[in-house]
Amino acid sequence: MTDLSKYRNIGIFAHVDAGKTTTTERILKLTGKIHKLGEVHDGASTMDFMDQEAERGITIQSAATTCFWKGHRFNVIDTPGHVDFTVEVYRSLKVLDGGVGVFCGSGGVEPQSETNWRYANESEVARLIFVNKLDRIGADFLRVVGQVKKVLAANPLVMTLPIGREDEFTGVVDVLNRQAFVWDDSGLPENYTVTDIPADMVDLVEEYREMLVETAVEQDDDLMEAYMEGEEPSIEDLKRCIRKGTINLSFFPTFCGSAFKNKGMQLLLDAVVDYLPSPTEVEPQPLTNPDTGEETGEVATVSVDEPFRALAFKIMDDRFGALTFIRIYSGKLKKGDTILNSATGKTERIGRMVEMHANDRNEIDSAQAGDIIAVVGMKNVQTGHTLCDPKHECTLEPMIFPTPVISIAVTPKDKGASEKLGVALGKMVAEDPSFQVETDQETGDTILKGMGELHLDIKVDILKRTFGVDLTVGAPQVAYRETITAAIEDSYTHKKQSGGSGQYGKIDYRIRPGEVGSGFTFKSAVVGGNVPREFWPAVESGFEDMMSEGPLAGFPVLDVEVELFDGAYHAVDSSAIAFEIAAKGAFRQSMPKAKPQLLEPIMKVDVFTPDDHVGDVIGDLNRRRGMIKDQEAGLTGVRVKADVPLAEMFGYIGHLRTMTSGRGQFSMEFSHYNPCPANVAETVIAETKAKNAAKK
Repeated sequence: MTDLSKYRNIGIFAHVDAGKTTTTERILKLTGKIHKLGEVHDGASTMDFMDQEAERGITIQSAATTCFWKGHRFNVIDTPGHVDFTVEVYRSLKVLDGGVGVFCGSGGVEPQSETNWRYANESEVARLIFVNKLDRIGADFLRVVGQVKKVLAANPLVMTLPIGREDEFTGVVDVLNRQAFVWDDSGLPENYTVTDIPADMVDLVEEYREMLVETAVEQDDDLMEAYMEGEEPSIEDLKRCIRKGTINLSFFPTFCGSAFKNKGMQLLLDAVVDYLPSPTEVEPQPLTNPDTGEETGEVATVSVDEPFRALAFKIMDDRFGALTFIRIYSGKLKKGDTILNSATGKTERIGRMVEMHANDRNEIDSAQAGDIIAVVGMKNVQTGHTLCDPKHECTLEPMIFPTPVISIAVTPKDKGASEKLGVALGKMVAEDPSFQVETDQETGDTILKGMGELHLDIKVDILKRTFGVDLTVGAPQVAYRETITAAIEDSYTHKKQSGGSGQYGKIDYRIRPGEVGSGFTFKSAVVGGNVPREFWPAVESGFEDMMSEGPLAGFPVLDVEVELFDGAYHAVDSSAIAFEIAAKGAFRQSMPKAKPQLLEPIMKVDVFTPDDHVGDVIGDLNRRRGMIKDQEAGLTGVRVKADVPLAEMFGYIGHLRTMTSGRGQFSMEFSHYNPCPANVAETVIAETKAKNAAKK
C-alpha cells in the first residue's frame, strides 16, 4: 500500500499544439517509464496511440498512465486540447486533484486554454503553469505571464526564469533557491549542470524573488510579520506557504522550459511533489441524493478505512473488451469483490483490474482510495456512474455534459455494414457522452450528433477504420430550435362520446415566453376543484410531450411557460388520459397564435490570423452574419473573437486557410441560441417542410 500523502493525481491540459503530449512524454522518460522518446510530429508518441491521433498530430482521447518520481506515485492524464473534445478535459479534471496548464511560449494564452482554465476553475483544481516551447521563434516567457494575468485573470507566481531566448535558450534559473540549471546541446534531460546565476540576470532574479517571497508569506501571518521586520524566511517555510497558496488557489506556481529540447522538466516534476495536493488535501467530493440530485451534506472522505466509493469517468473500448476508468475516492477494491452501481441499482463482480500506461496495461489484484485504475469488462456502467459498497449505497456528484449542436445523417452501404454499425455506435456513445445517436423514424437514417465538424469527422473515420463500416455521409445539419414571442390566453375542450364511458377534459391556460435558458416550465393556478389536482401532471405531460416538435418546422421548442388557471371536469368521463389529450390539442391550437420564432445556435468563434489578413477575415465573418466582439494583437498576428451562427460556419477552415495562405487557425464552441433573421428563417422552414413532405 502506498502512503496517500505520496500520491499525485494530475492532468496535463492546454490549447492544441502547446505541447501537452510532448510534456507528458518527457515526464515518462524522466521517471524511467519509457526509454525511447516518441515524437508527436513523427506520429510515434506513446500517449497518442489512436491512428487518427498519429495522423493529425492531435490528442483525441485522454490517456492515463502511472509513474514514480522521488518516492511519489504520479497518476497522469494527458488530455486533448481541441475544442470538439473538451468533454474529455472536463471529465478528467473532475477526478483529478491537481493539474499542469501548459502554454506555448510564442502562442501564449490561446482560446482553448481559456476554456480549459474555466473548467479547472469550476472544478477548483490546484494547478501549476508550465510555459513551454521557449526555444521557438517569438517565444517570450514574461509576455505569456502577463497574458495569464490579463486573459485568465489568474495570479501566476514566477518560480523559474529562462536563460537566453529563442534558439539561445539554454536553461532556467530557480528563483527560490537562486540557482541556474544549464543544459548542454546533447538534448538529454539528465545532461545539465547547476551553476551561479548569469551576471546579467542577477538583478532580474532578485526582483522576482522579492515578489515571490512577498506573495508566499501572505499565507502565514506570523511569517509575514517577521518578514516586515526584516527577517528572511527559510526555504522550508517559503515552500510550505507556496504549497498552501497553490492548494487554496491563491496563485499558480509558474515554470518555464522546452519539453521538446528536454530543458526545465525536472523542476516541474519537483514542483508537482512540492506544491500540488495529495488526494487527502483536496475538498472531498459531495454525495448527492440520487432522486433530486441535491447534495446531502455528506462527503466522500478520501481514506482507505471508509466504505468503497468510486466514480466511473471514462469508458474505452479496445481489443481486450470495454475498459471502465474509475477514480477511487475511499475504501479498497480487490479482485472478485461485488460492488453496486448506484445509478442502475445492479451489482457487478470485479474481474480483472489493470493499471494503465496509455494502451499497455499491468494487471493488479487490489487498489485503494486515491488510485485511478481501469476495470475490464463491466456491463452496464456509463460515464458519471457511482460505484460503491452494496452495504453503503451512495451517489457521487454526477457529471454534466454539453448538448450537441451539429448533426449528420449516415447510411450504411450494405446490410452487413448496418449490423456492424449498431454495435460500433453503441460502444462509441458509451465512450463519449457528448456524441449522440438517433434514428430518423421516417427515413430510417442514422443521425450522428456532436460538438463540431471535426468531432463528427473523426467519429466517421473511426467507424470506417476501426470498425470497418462503410458509410454514405449526408450534409451537416444545424440543430435549430423554436420559441414563442407573444403571450396568449386560450381554452380547449376535449370530449369524446361513443358507447360506454366517454372522455372529457376542459382546460383554460396561458402560454407565454419563458426566461432564456429555462426550457419548459409549467405551473397551475387552479383554485377550487375545477381541474382536480390529480389531473395536473397529465396536463403538464401533455404539453411537455408536444415541446419536441414546434409549430413552425417541427424543431424542439425552448423557453415556454404554461400556466393552467381554470377548466372543467366530468365526474365519470374525466381521466388523466382525457386531460393529457386536451393539453396536446391545446398546444396545436395555441402555439401558432403565440408568434413562434426560429432560433439558431450561435458559436463563440476565435480566429487567429497574420496581421496582413485581418481585414479579409473580419469582412468574411461579417458576411457570415458574425458579430465581432474583440480583436487583440499578438506578436505573430491578431486574434479576432466573434459570435457567428453555426449555419454559416460549415467548411470554414478551408476558406480561412485560402484567405490567410494557410497560416490562419480557428476554434469555436457553442455559446447560445438567438432568433434567426426573417429571410433565413423562411428558407430553413421551407426547406425543412419540403424535406418532411418528401419523406412522407
